[in-house]
Amino acid sequence: MNTLQSRDSFLPTSLEDMKKRGWEQLDIAFISADAYVDHPSFGTALLARLLESKGYRVGIIAQPKWNSTEDFLKMGKPRLCAMISGGNIDSMVSRYTANGKPRSEDEYSPGGKAGFRPDHATLVYSSKAKQAYGKEIPVIIGGLEASLRRMSHYDFWADIVRKPIILDAKADLLIYGMGELQTIEIVKRLDQGEAIKEMTDIRGTVFATSPKGLAEIGTQYPICSLPSFEEVSERDKKSNIPTESGKKAYALAFQTKLLHENPMNGERLVQGCMDRFVVQNPPQRPLTTKEFDEIYSYPYTMDAHPDYNEAGGIPALTEIQFSLTSNRGCFGSCSFCAITSHQGRMIQVRSKESLVLEAKKMSKHPSFKGYIHDLGGPTANFQGLACDKQETFGPCPQKQCLWPKPCSNLKDSHRRYLDILEAIESVNGVKKVFIRSGLRYDYLMEVSQEPVRSQFMNHLVTHNISGQLKVAPEHVDPKVLDAMGKPTVDIYDRFCEAYEATNKAVGKKQYLIPYFIAAHPGSTLDSAITLALYMQKKGFVPDQVQEFYPTPGTVSTCMYYTGLDPRPGKDFCSIYIPKGRERHLQRALLQFNKPENRALVMEALQKAGRKDLSRSLLNTRYRT
Repeated sequence: MNTLQSRDSFLPTSLEDMKKRGWEQLDIAFISADAYVDHPSFGTALLARLLESKGYRVGIIAQPKWNSTEDFLKMGKPRLCAMISGGNIDSMVSRYTANGKPRSEDEYSPGGKAGFRPDHATLVYSSKAKQAYGKEIPVIIGGLEASLRRMSHYDFWADIVRKPIILDAKADLLIYGMGELQTIEIVKRLDQGEAIKEMTDIRGTVFATSPKGLAEIGTQYPICSLPSFEEVSERDKKSNIPTESGKKAYALAFQTKLLHENPMNGERLVQGCMDRFVVQNPPQRPLTTKEFDEIYSYPYTMDAHPDYNEAGGIPALTEIQFSLTSNRGCFGSCSFCAITSHQGRMIQVRSKESLVLEAKKMSKHPSFKGYIHDLGGPTANFQGLACDKQETFGPCPQKQCLWPKPCSNLKDSHRRYLDILEAIESVNGVKKVFIRSGLRYDYLMEVSQEPVRSQFMNHLVTHNISGQLKVAPEHVDPKVLDAMGKPTVDIYDRFCEAYEATNKAVGKKQYLIPYFIAAHPGSTLDSAITLALYMQKKGFVPDQVQEFYPTPGTVSTCMYYTGLDPRPGKDFCSIYIPKGRERHLQRALLQFNKPENRALVMEALQKAGRKDLSRSLLNTRYRT
């Protein structure tokens, strides 16, 4: 998709752009592993526009070549700092599949082609920025990649535990979580002449210090010590295999971090690493609705930079260009997802008025055809705080809101969601509003009461779907669902029945497309067979299956590395971890109807002692 707007509408990306604005020097250089898309769904654009609104001169260095400092210096040295992000998606996930194979495409790069970002982009860019700008210009790292690697973390690609990323990157400061408030405070204090090394008190940041520096940081926040990097990364000196004590220390450190994700909590986490200490300040507070509205009111072009027109634009923009973000954060408890560690468990929402204004702006865009592709966030139907207690105390550290059963204090926000949907649908020029964000069917079925539940389901089926709705039961085996932090399959079955009945009532025939994960911790071959038989019974086998990907920052990745369950209340119980060839066998079982999987399915059934199922599983056809 090519951009129709002139480059003058975008933030500067070249010296020529700066000259047109009469600028001699940038205040802040944003360096990103993604292409420059001027849309609030892209963190670099959002933070850059935020700083622009405060009067700062901001430039974008998108996907610089990393074999020299030339691209880093194309707009000169910034006056205040360089801010670095690995992109909207972890750079290693962008470059490699769950099986470690290089990807041939990159949706966040020009033309969707791979090769525009390095491995571990945050580390590489930080090193080059230091080389280009010298020690006097602070380098600040943030974004998803840095946020989820802020303490010692397991690296699936190298199969080792790595040091906190701020040490490897040699950055001056790390911003974790959604960084608007931290970014403004850091830049303001730099502009006032304060040294970056003095900024040890900002919530939502991580810094490294010496033993002497640790003793001098003051008592503003109480300190909670984590097991050291040496303890959590311990390996046997002869076999080079992680020790049991090292894995237990890793799980303990991870659990401690989980218990300190409440923004209402005031404790620091400290982890030793060789002769340094890494200090994580308490999480930053959530944005107010007024603040959330403001950051979406900036003059985004909603387009990719015109420099990418010749390559065919940026494919990632296609789905989100005309999508509305109504909320952030998630109080779901999915073990394989890191949203709660990055965006928090406290839901932040925009006002209906702000969303209507953005929809009106979209309707005037030359490429808008009347269809809003999504209205939601990480979880579409989470449209408010989980409970009233969170306003004062934040999320419960020892309990989840939805799992294993919904908390009695959990509030229903479907009425608010309906109200927003109806308001957006009434905007002149809007033909249809789709819901493509994750929809928690258990929240609808278990928390929402009649008549709101039926009203929402009827509206969803009638107005917000075009032929199919994607949902994520992920598995059906009780032990696997427990490890995943997902609801039991009977709730999914009830949702399927309600969905089918509603479609019939309104005279439509629309399908549910379920997502399933193969080879998640806790899943055995028997578990995968149970899921295959469930699919056989339902007469549906998905065309695509996700193989569990151990990415930094998730509970499931901690399970994968340690073989232990770090969640509060689980007492670090051992959990089965499928690895190696078994991962492929489990994936094949979830697509047992594909001819290319026949040999793997037979092997899996033989290993599980279930060859009796081979005839029924391998000789039937199913809708995909």
